[in-house]
Amino acid sequence: MRVGVVDIGTNSMRLLITDGETETGRWVEVTGLGTGVDESGSLSEEAMRRTLRALSRYGDLMGAHDVGRRAAMATSATRDASNRDEFLARATAALGVRPEVISGEREGSLAYHGATRDLQGAGPELVSDIGGGSTEFVTADRTTSIDIGSVRLTDRVLRARPATLDQVHRARDHVLGLFGDVGLVAEEVVGVAGTWTSLGAIDLDLDAYDRERVHLHRLDAGSLGAMLEMLSGMSVEETAAIPSLDPARAPVILSGAVVAACVLEVTGAQSALVSERDSLDGLADELLGLP
Repeated sequence: MRVGVVDIGTNSMRLLITDGETETGRWVEVTGLGTGVDESGSLSEEAMRRTLRALSRYGDLMGAHDVGRRAAMATSATRDASNRDEFLARATAALGVRPEVISGEREGSLAYHGATRDLQGAGPELVSDIGGGSTEFVTADRTTSIDIGSVRLTDRVLRARPATLDQVHRARDHVLGLFGDVGLVAEEVVGVAGTWTSLGAIDLDLDAYDRERVHLHRLDAGSLGAMLEMLSGMSVEETAAIPSLDPARAPVILSGAVVAACVLEVTGAQSALVSERDSLDGLADELLGLP
């Protein structure tokens, strides 16, 4: 049976169609659904329209590929929005299935399953999932979800680009203050979702994004620090011109890099093993009844 699963994130919309052995395809579109939610408490009409256009295309793709079962999950931005019921009704019409608004804990559990299934016990046991609105630290039996991510940190601290050294330091201090003592220590983490994969592609200096080359790329703390310094000195337009980066991620990738650096710092990890498998894969496996 072929299934279609959709992730309605704070920053990006993603679709995976698979039968568990063969992927029909993966699609991603950055729509910035959660931009401004931290301040206003609601999803803007403009952001919802951008997102619903993407979700309508995903609904059509699932129909065109004869998907037997559909599922969708909505994360931080939808969880926090006062008008989420309106958005969910419109998203249901676009997708042909009502999205499940999932907790940070469930999001982390799905990410852990998706990220570690093909590591066969040989990889790190701590998964870092950086989203637009929240960041999860996940082990086999514990998820810590913290309401800070690339979009939320941009809205709060790092709107100006280029960013001054003081602004970057304030952003770092803000994130570390929220992370507190997560009580998790690792030599290496598995980094999943768009921030980690984008940073991995930049580190590889790719001419264009290449999912196969990014998957299981090891990003060390020193390289991440140098990348953070580089990104802080660039305008949004200059960042958007990085060949391997989706231009729509340019406004928030600096904040994503700050969060990523803080993940390594708070856990004591020296590197991140970047994985292209994450909560989307976890949800697909669940729908297919795979262990």
